[in-house]
Amino acid sequence: MKPFARNILALAFLALVTACLAAALGSSAVKKKNLTCRSLAVTIRDSLENSFVSKEDIRKYLDAEAGGYMGSPADSIDLVRIEHIIDSRSAVLKSEAYMTKDGTLNISVTQRRPAVRFQKAGGGFYADREGFIFPLQGNYTAYVPVIDGAIPVNAGNSYKGTAESEKEKKWIKDIISLVEYMEESGVWADNIVQITVRDNGDLVLIPRKGKERFLFGKPDDIEDKFSRMEKYYTGIVPAKGEGYYSTVNVKYNGQIICRK
Repeated sequence: MKPFARNILALAFLALVTACLAAALGSSAVKKKNLTCRSLAVTIRDSLENSFVSKEDIRKYLDAEAGGYMGSPADSIDLVRIEHIIDSRSAVLKSEAYMTKDGTLNISVTQRRPAVRFQKAGGGFYADREGFIFPLQGNYTAYVPVIDGAIPVNAGNSYKGTAESEKEKKWIKDIISLVEYMEESGVWADNIVQITVRDNGDLVLIPRKGKERFLFGKPDDIEDKFSRMEKYYTGIVPAKGEGYYSTVNVKYNGQIICRK
């Protein structure tokens, strides 16, 4: 076949493909224009891990702030705004909204996963592993380590976001590192039931059994301090007996200071 003829055939084929695509897109546009929202389907992706929000909660949020979506044309529904409404909830990490061809408005929600709970005199708040602070939820309490006492973070009960100062951000990061170390150890997360912050910033760790109170100091040198706590249990307790000491200070490098 001559080059001229091949070019003519190629151009004809391209024109046919373009016409087919245009027809398909036109048909899709017509279908979308005629599509109306007939139902709402909500999926909470991590509902087995946390229960901060429910399907009914999401429905209530939308009814209150995006009412009238049911029965509306699909192309008139602002999916970005719907996602913004849901994402503004403190316990929601991310949402996704989309329409399907059966007229269903689908909402997929991923909740925040708290790593620790800080309990202050007038209330408290959660923080996730990235240090993002969000309020306690009235309908659900997450089973996470609780830090109480003189929490050096200026965040009210309804605060949502990162800590205000770099010093506060670092302190939360260090606390989360402490909690993660306890979890990864396979031992300390079960044995330590309470962590209290003193007015001077020192941490006091309270075990599940025994009357000992471990003076941990600041949330630094974590591995070394837990190593000294382990030496207390493996070396000192067998020699002196359980409950012989009431205070065990491991805050100083290389030292275990015990007091009755």
